[in-house]
Order: sequence, then structure tokens, then C-alpha cells
Amino acid sequence: MRPRRILRHLAAGPFLTRRTFPPAVLDAIRDAVARAERGTTGEIRVAIEVALPTRELLREPSPCERALDVFGRLRVWDTDERNGVLLYVLLADHDVEIVADRGLAGVTPAEWATICHDLTRAFAARRFEAGTCAAVAAIGALLRREFPSADGGRDQLPDRPTLL
Repeated sequence: MRPRRILRHLAAGPFLTRRTFPPAVLDAIRDAVARAERGTTGEIRVAIEVALPTRELLREPSPCERALDVFGRLRVWDTDERNGVLLYVLLADHDVEIVADRGLAGVTPAEWATICHDLTRAFAARRFEAGTCAAVAAIGALLRREFPSADGGRDQLPDRPTLL
């Protein structure tokens, strides 16, 4: 078990979430998700976790493992065309992960990595709202490329970010 990681997670609290992602920022991200989903049947979920719960921290999952777990818990896989995407932020680890359902096999790992890299850089510059909204827009562009739709289909997943 890595002591520095444990301390980061234990020191992070709800105050960090409220400071970094206050209600107005969450509303802006929700609106960005709604805009990004126009013109595609694809779905985007944003999950923000300030720190891992103690039981998870003791299990020592990597941010990628945790993102996969959240993908399942939030039922992002539960879309008609298997085209859901989770944008997962783990603040205590300064990590961003994207998990895409199997319908998005046409998107390359490099494309997802670019979005994560850009968002990580925005977070380092403390541009949480702008960075997250830009990442959501970039995901939306990939969804429109892979799953275009004139009417956008029905909204199958909530647009509001989930705070874990």
C-alpha cells in the first residue's frame, strides 16, 4: 500500500468537490453533455470522485480499474447501440479515464488518450469547467462520427455529472 496515495485520499474531502465543481460548474457540464449528444445516438456520462472510499482504497484499484467499476455501476453499458462513454475524474490521484462501450471500437486508443491528456493539462491549470466541457465536446465529436443521427435519438443516460 502506498502511504502517499492513502494520505491524498484521506485528506481530500467534500470541500474539494464543492470548491472544484460547485453547482454552477456542474450545470455547465450538464449543458455541455446535452450539446455534445445532439446529432448522435451516443451517450456521455461524467463521474467525478474526489477520493476513493476507504474500502476501495484498501483494495488499491488503479484509476482505470475504478473507472471500469464506475462504468458498470452507473450502467453506462446500458444503451441500445452499446455506445456509452464514461468520463471519469479521480481528483485525489489527479487522474482522468475514459471508458467506452464496445460499440465504439472505431475510436482509437490515441484519440481517447488525447482527450484525457488535454483534460489533465486543463486541470493542472485549474480550468476545471472549461477543460471538462472541452473534453465532453471532443467526446461528442467522436460519437457523431461513429454514431451519427439526425434526431439524436432518445436520451438514455442522465446528462448531469455524478459526484461519487
